[in-house]
Amino acid sequence: MTINRADIIARYSKVDTSNVADVLDEMGHPDLGLSADFAPYVRGAERIAGFAYTIRGQMTPYPLGGDSEKMKACQGLSPGDVSVWSGDGSGICYFGELIAIGMKERGCVGALVDGGIRDLRYLSQHDFPVFAKYRTPVQSIGRWKVNGYNIPVSMSGATSKSVTVSPGDFILADEDGAIVIPAALIEPVLIRTEELTRREQDIRAEILAGLSLGEALKKYGHV
Repeated sequence: MTINRADIIARYSKVDTSNVADVLDEMGHPDLGLSADFAPYVRGAERIAGFAYTIRGQMTPYPLGGDSEKMKACQGLSPGDVSVWSGDGSGICYFGELIAIGMKERGCVGALVDGGIRDLRYLSQHDFPVFAKYRTPVQSIGRWKVNGYNIPVSMSGATSKSVTVSPGDFILADEDGAIVIPAALIEPVLIRTEELTRREQDIRAEILAGLSLGEALKKYGHV
């Protein structure tokens, strides 16, 4: 059955990475959280929810003049995609404002970058969420080159050295960090996370109405 991508994105946008992580633990998938080094860099756009479109590169000295493979890779983005950037870049940015504008024009809903970005002042003007490991003024041209896209890639993990992200997996990122939901688990994880979210909302409401934490835990159990 084909899933409704817009509906899935809208529903995931209403839940938290923390609850998704708990559900993945319950289902026996404990190592899908990404490194704590990933952080939001665009003010006012600190949340990403969308389907992974992967781009991979590596440190490769070459003459100045641009990276045609990077531009070709970005042409494959579709509405609802999150561009997931993987590679061994050290101290350099994978992209800046202009490529971000191009991604947004194609319907891309955000970027997750296992490396650096730049042009932060201008990225903030475009309401395009970006989670990255660091910022740097140093460009990739002449230093780092795209060598694959729309393929499984490795991203720095939280509880493991790396997490494999495949095209079509789901990416959720918020104030607590970023996590990957494998494509085959997108719907069951979402349904269970929505249930957990509703229970937590009930607990918060009852505590605000005067129920003690101990009474809430006795009534609802561990959350």
